[in-house]
Formats: sequence, structure tokens, C-alpha cells
Amino acid sequence: MRGKLETDHFGKWVIVHGEAFVGLYDTFEEAAEYAVERFGRGPYLIREVGAAPITLPASVLYNLVATSASK
Repeated sequence: MRGKLETDHFGKWVIVHGEAFVGLYDTFEEAAEYAVERFGRGPYLIREVGAAPITLPASVLYNLVATSASK
């Protein structure tokens, strides 16, 4: 899906919840407003299409893995 989004919607904002694509938005603010309205505090991911990958600190990654394992 990434290639298609980058070709057709570069610079737009997407919401991903779990492994599901939720929607496409013109601004971060629009995406955030919808995400909070629908999912509350999360978890969800809001990313700009075509933005460089981000690197998370090990402490954040550990917390994500530990949280996932406890479910």
C-alpha cells in the first residue's frame, strides 16, 4: 500500500489502527482530530505519506513489545 500512497497521495496524512488503513487526510490536524474522536488516546499511527522513516528509542520499542506481549 505504501507505494500506491506515495505515488497518488504524497504529502497527505494517513491513520493506521492496528494493521488497518483508516483514512487519508490533507493535514495532520484533520487526521489527529478524527483519530482522537474515533480511538481516544490510541493506539493509532498518524504518518505523512512519503516522510522519512522514524527511529524509536529502545525504551519505547521495549514498552511496545512488553505491552503487546501482555495482551
